Amino acid sequence: MATVGDLIALALINSGVVAQGQAPSPEDSNNALTLTNIMISQWNRKRWLLYDLLDVAIPTTGAQSYTVGPGGDFNTPRPDRLENGCYLRQLNNTSPQAQTDYPLQIIPSYEDYTRIRLKEMGTWPSMIFYDSNWPMGTVYPWPVPAANLYDLHILVKNQITQFASLTTAINLPPEYYGAIFYNLQTRLRAAYRLPPDDMLVAFARDALNAIRGANIQVPTLQMPRAVVGNQVAYNVYSDNN
Repeated sequence: MATVGDLIALALINSGVVAQGQAPSPEDSNNALTLTNIMISQWNRKRWLLYDLLDVAIPTTGAQSYTVGPGGDFNTPRPDRLENGCYLRQLNNTSPQAQTDYPLQIIPSYEDYTRIRLKEMGTWPSMIFYDSNWPMGTVYPWPVPAANLYDLHILVKNQITQFASLTTAINLPPEYYGAIFYNLQTRLRAAYRLPPDDMLVAFARDALNAIRGANIQVPTLQMPRAVVGNQVAYNVYSDNN
């Protein structure tokens, strides 16, 4: 399995920063590693560049909120947002196969959450709000679910782990090798004040498009509740609403 150092050494040569047959200096290699991790940190915020979503769950405790992040209630890398697909699972210890999932509507903004008058009201939850604070985010299911009766599931983007050192092995789907290789080269040329290379830019774009094609998932269109309201769709087969 190739290491990120192998990919960086080839990128430094292929971009024209280091001459053919010349070994990259430790300084150049470490600078390129930093650029690679900066690029990865930006990719982690783009759904189409990530190959997986994580369903992370915890049992409810009756609390109004739960922390999200390393070491938090949801012990997962801090997400920038929740993805559509959060739900509440009603536990049934006597018949686990009969446990029922109930989707939660995402409250899109803090301004919308502040309009809720009874934020600590405890009953059946139907919504969830995520405050993307740093270094730990916070989720607020509403109404507040009771303790020990449910599992609260949030759906978040999986994260590409940044490379700790040049000897770190690249453990990613094959299409990511080319994306890292070519996109790193365009950044290296900019960092070393070299003019843009149109061919490299085209290769970098094509490599990202390959990832987009592999990762794209188009969910079924759903209209916001504020738009639909309580209207019932017209049934063309029965001629009834």
